[in-house]
Amino acid sequence: MCGRYTLTTTPEVLADQFQFEELADLKPRYNISPSQVVASVRKPSDSKTREGVVLRWGLIPSWAKDSAIGMKLINARAETVAEKPSFRKSFQQRRCLVLADGFYEWQKNGRVKQPFYIRMQDKRPFAFAGLWDHWTSSDGQVIESCALLTTEPNTLMAPIHHRMPVILLPTSYDEWLDPELKDPKRLAPLLQAYPSEEMVANPVSLHVNNARFDDPRCIETLAE
Repeated sequence: MCGRYTLTTTPEVLADQFQFEELADLKPRYNISPSQVVASVRKPSDSKTREGVVLRWGLIPSWAKDSAIGMKLINARAETVAEKPSFRKSFQQRRCLVLADGFYEWQKNGRVKQPFYIRMQDKRPFAFAGLWDHWTSSDGQVIESCALLTTEPNTLMAPIHHRMPVILLPTSYDEWLDPELKDPKRLAPLLQAYPSEEMVANPVSLHVNNARFDDPRCIETLAE
């Protein structure tokens, strides 16, 4: 699964790299957690251009009776996303890029869980494969929310955890965002583990374990 990540890249760089109008209010985030709002990119069906939006992390299906279900739906397995009722419609019609520049995973070693910070070797930002939905409560409250897709780990991640988030290749962005593309067989090849040779994983302190801590200490590599 993926339960924490970072986005510290400037809004200007994100807008240029992912081709959307700048989200000016973005601030550096070192410990993004479920239920918080996250920077995302999507392509409306009536537009030729991408739009930057903030979505709540934890997908609330449009048919849900209670928004609390979102805390159980932060991730969707790539292998079954086309079949699961909670994700099926969003997978067909409402896909997005969730922007990041690193993520955390915890390696079990007996009773100890060691956090690792995983990023690209060149520290560039990247995009998780995401799904989104639009939910309206009985009193008219509107929440747009998202989930991140996960897949089998690459060789870098395998010793750390048995799952990893789907990080899309830049050449896949247009297909993933295309609202006219609804065939699961065409989408499935996009959901592969990212090449491990482009990534690096470093152990970090237990500081990151507390979701209330959102500062540079979260990503500091432990001294050997």
